[in-house]
Amino acid sequence: MTELDRIDRRIVNELQHDGRITNAELAQRVGLAPTSMSDRLRRLVKQGVITGFAARIDPHAVGLDLLVLVEVSLDKTTPDAFEKFAKAVRTVPEVLECHMVAGGFDYLVKARLADMTRYRAFLGEVLLGLPGVRETRSYPVIEEVKSEGPLPI
Repeated sequence: MTELDRIDRRIVNELQHDGRITNAELAQRVGLAPTSMSDRLRRLVKQGVITGFAARIDPHAVGLDLLVLVEVSLDKTTPDAFEKFAKAVRTVPEVLECHMVAGGFDYLVKARLADMTRYRAFLGEVLLGLPGVRETRSYPVIEEVKSEGPLPI
């Protein structure tokens, strides 16, 4: 784990709330000279604390109205089975997140699709075809109460 000092934490917090902020404005907000800010940003990126910059898109504005969570159970729980599933699921664009979990199933998948018809096709043609998938349980989201919040740094 990378140790972050008070200023690093302020930088990361500011960027989580506004990734388009200028270097000069960020430097002013955290009380650094712009050159020092540039050096710190480069270091935070190099250390892997900052993993990238991207725009957040309203999924409804681009026709992806259905969010679904899916429990996935594999037919075998061996290192090879986990590796094959993980490698394959990383290539599926509809899958936003995939987490290996402890408990009554192996993975929790978060996917975004246009509607239930597209989800049915995705389930039958993609998800159930991934290596080792034995069973799934789907949970369509009725309402997103909180999503993509900043990390509590």
